[in-house]
Amino acid sequence: MTQKLVVIGNGMAPGRMLENLFDTAPGAYEVTIFNAEPRVNYDRIMLSPVLSGEKSYDDIVIHGDGWYIDNGVTLYKGHRIVAIDRAAKTVTSDHGVTESYDKLVIATGSVPFIIPVPGKDLPGVLTYRDLDDVHAMMLAAQSRDKAVVIGGGLLGLEAAAGLKARGMDVTVLHVMPTLMERQLDPAAGYLLQKAVEARGIEVLTRANTKAIIGDRKVEGVELADGTIIPATLVVMAVGIRPNTALAKDAGLDVGRGIVTDDKMLTSDPDIFALGECAEVGGNVYGLVAPLYQMARIAAAGLAGASDDRFVHSETPTKLKVTGIDLYSVGDFADGDDREEIVLRDASAGVYKRVILRDDRIIGTVLFGDTADGGWFADLQKKQTDISQMRDTLIFGQSFQGGPSADPLAAVAALSDDAEICGCNGICKGQITSTITSKSLTTLDGVRAHTKASASCGTCTGLVEKLMVLTLGDAYNPAAITPMCGCTDLGHDDVRRLIVAKGLKTIPAVMQELEWKTSCGCAKCRPALNYYLVCDWPADYADDYQSRFINERAHANIQKDGTYSVVPRMWGGMTSSKELRAIADAVDKFSIPAVKVTGGQRIDMLGIAKEDLPAVWADLGQAGFVSGHAYAKGLRTVKTCVGTDWCRFGTQDSTGLGIRIEKFMWGSWTPAKLKMGVSGCPRNCAEATCKDIGVICVDSGFEIHFAGAAGLDIKGTEILGQVKTEDDALVHIVALTQMYREQGRYLERIYKWAKRIGVAEIRRQIMDDADKRQAYYERFVFSQKFAQVDPWEERVSGKDKHEFRPMATVGYAQAAE
Repeated sequence: MTQKLVVIGNGMAPGRMLENLFDTAPGAYEVTIFNAEPRVNYDRIMLSPVLSGEKSYDDIVIHGDGWYIDNGVTLYKGHRIVAIDRAAKTVTSDHGVTESYDKLVIATGSVPFIIPVPGKDLPGVLTYRDLDDVHAMMLAAQSRDKAVVIGGGLLGLEAAAGLKARGMDVTVLHVMPTLMERQLDPAAGYLLQKAVEARGIEVLTRANTKAIIGDRKVEGVELADGTIIPATLVVMAVGIRPNTALAKDAGLDVGRGIVTDDKMLTSDPDIFALGECAEVGGNVYGLVAPLYQMARIAAAGLAGASDDRFVHSETPTKLKVTGIDLYSVGDFADGDDREEIVLRDASAGVYKRVILRDDRIIGTVLFGDTADGGWFADLQKKQTDISQMRDTLIFGQSFQGGPSADPLAAVAALSDDAEICGCNGICKGQITSTITSKSLTTLDGVRAHTKASASCGTCTGLVEKLMVLTLGDAYNPAAITPMCGCTDLGHDDVRRLIVAKGLKTIPAVMQELEWKTSCGCAKCRPALNYYLVCDWPADYADDYQSRFINERAHANIQKDGTYSVVPRMWGGMTSSKELRAIADAVDKFSIPAVKVTGGQRIDMLGIAKEDLPAVWADLGQAGFVSGHAYAKGLRTVKTCVGTDWCRFGTQDSTGLGIRIEKFMWGSWTPAKLKMGVSGCPRNCAEATCKDIGVICVDSGFEIHFAGAAGLDIKGTEILGQVKTEDDALVHIVALTQMYREQGRYLERIYKWAKRIGVAEIRRQIMDDADKRQAYYERFVFSQKFAQVDPWEERVSGKDKHEFRPMATVGYAQAAE
C-alpha cells in the first residue's frame, strides 16, 4: 500500500534521498515537498561560481520542474512549514496548507550566524546561504563600490572572490590570526592569504568587528581598534547553526542539531532528519559528502532496509575560487604523538604537509598542488601503513615504486574501492563498471549515471582519466554536442559549412549536411532559419514556418491564447499623439490590460489573434512600428533623460539611445538583445545589466556588454571607452554583428562572451580597426533587408491565413 511521505526542505540532501528512494522502492510513497525557497532543487556548492559569473542558475539546477512531474512529486514552492502536529501526523505551511503524513523527513538545513553588533540590521547587510543571497549580492555589486566580507572561512573567501569578480573593491575581515584556521595550518593559511591578496582583495586578520555603521543604510564597518572601513555592502559569513526551531517546537530531541540515531531516525520513529539540521553521533555536518551519506541511509530506512548505518569519516575541504588550489582533510594539529612530513616550494607556491601517527596518515594539507589529495585521503581512510614509502610519500602517488610521473599510471594503480568523488562517495570501481555496462562515452553521461564530478567538479580530472583508461581512443573530451537528434554536427560546424558550401536554403542544408530526418525538428529548423537569415541576408527568404509562434504572429502569446502588442518607442520617448493612438486602440478593441514595461514601452495585453492586424493598422497610422518584443532580435534601448533635463547628465543619452535604436531595429540576433544608455555613472538606465550598455562620462562613452537581469543576474563587462557618438555607434554595431555571426541560436550574449572570451572580443572590436569596420559594414548591408515593419506587411495582407479565426463547425441534429 502506498504511504504518504512529506519532506520539509528541498535542498541537496533530501533531493539525493528521493533519488535513492525512487531507485530502490519505486511507487512506495506519495511524496509531497515543502520548500521555503520559491524554486526547485539546485546545487548549493555551486553558488560561488554563480556569484563570480562562471555559472548561471540554470547550470546548477539539480532537479528541474520536469523531474517532479515525472516522479509524481507535489512541490510547494515558497511554503515554509510553521508547525508539525505529531499526534495528528500533519504539517502546516505559512500559506495555510496542511498535509498529512505517514513518514516525515525534516531537512531544514542551517541558518547563518549573525554577529550581534550594532548596525547588523541595516539595509546592505547580507548573509551568504542561498540563491536569494547571491542575487542580492549581484545587484549590490552593480555599483562597483566597496564591500566588506566578515569571515575568512570557506564561504567568506568564496563570497569575496565573487564580489571582486563583479568589480567591487573587497576587504575580508577575519578575527583569527590566519584564514580558514579550522581547515588549514598556519603555513597554508599564510599562503592562502597571499593568494587572496594577489587577486586584489584586502585581508585583515585579528580584525574584531565592533559595529556596522550607517544612518539608513550601510556606510562602513568599525573595528574594535577604532579603524573604520568604508563599505556599501557587508556580507556576514562567520558560520552556520543547524535550523532546529521547528523540530524543537514539535517536541523532538534537539542538541546542537536534531538528534538522530545512525539510521537518521529522530526521537519519533516516523520522523527522519538529515542534512545540516541533523545531529548524528554527536556531530553536525556542513559538507556535502556526509549529507549524501545521510540521504542514502534515510532512503534505505524508508524503503524498509535495516542494515545501513551512518559512519563518520573525515571529509576533505576544497576552496572553490578559480586559480587557488587548496585541499585539507583530517587532523593537522600539533601533538607529541604525531610526526609530519613537509614539502615547501616557494618559487612554485606549493606547500604540502602530511601528518602521521604510528606510520599512518591522520591529516593532510595541500596548497598549490592538490593532485594527490584523493590518494592521501584514501591512504588515511584505509589506515595504510606508509613506512615502506615514507621517504617518497610527500612527492605523491606517481613517485611510489619508481620515478614515473605518468598521471594515468597513478590513476590506474588506484584500487577499485578508492574514492574518486568525495562529494558523492563514488569509488573508482563504480565509475569504470558503469562506463562499461552502459557504454558511456561522455563526461555528462558519467555524471548522469554515477553522480561523480556532478557536484563541486574538483574530481573532474580524475574522472576523465578513468574514462581514458577505460575507453582508450573511444573517449574524446572535445566531442561536439550535436544541434539536435537530426544531425551529428554542432552549431559551430553547421554555421561554418553553410558559408563554406554556399548553402542558402533549409532543404539545401539538410541535403548537403546529411540530415537524418526528412525535414528537421523544432530545435534545428529555427536555428537554421536564423543562420541563413544572418549569413545570406540578400539571398535567403525568411522561412515563416521555421519560427516559433510569437515570431510567426509578431506578438507574444499569453496563457489564455490572446496576445500582447508592444509598439516601438524610440529610446523610450513618446508623444501625446502616440499615447492617444494607444488609448484609442485600447477602447476600440476592448483591450483588457495596459502595462508599462521595464524597457520603457507600453504593453497592451489580451488581444484576440484575429484582431492583431486591425490593431496594428490603427497604431501604424500614428507612426508606430513593431517593438519586436517577441523577437530574437533588438527589443529596446532604454535611456535616461541625459543632458536634456538631468543636472548630472554628461552626454545626450536620450539622443544616442534613439539613434542606436533607429539604426539597429529589425535586426535578428541569436537571442533577444536589450540595450541601455545612461547619461552619467549614476546609471539610471541600468546599462550595466543589459546585453549592451553605454555609460556616458565627461570624456566620452564607456561601452559595456554581456550583462543579464533575468533568471541570471550578471553585471556587464567593459568593452572599452570611445570619444564620440559616431565611434560609440560603430563599436556597438560591430560588437552586435560579431555576436550575430558567432553566437549559437538561443545563446544569450553573456554566454557567448564567456565561451569566446572577453579578451578576444575586445581584441577584435577595440584593437582591430579593420575587423571592426568589416563587422560594421556587414551589419549595415543586412539592415537593407531587415528594416521592414512586419506589422505593416501583415496589415497589407501578408500571411493573412495566420490571423483568420478557426471556423465553427456545427453538426445537424438527427431526427428522432
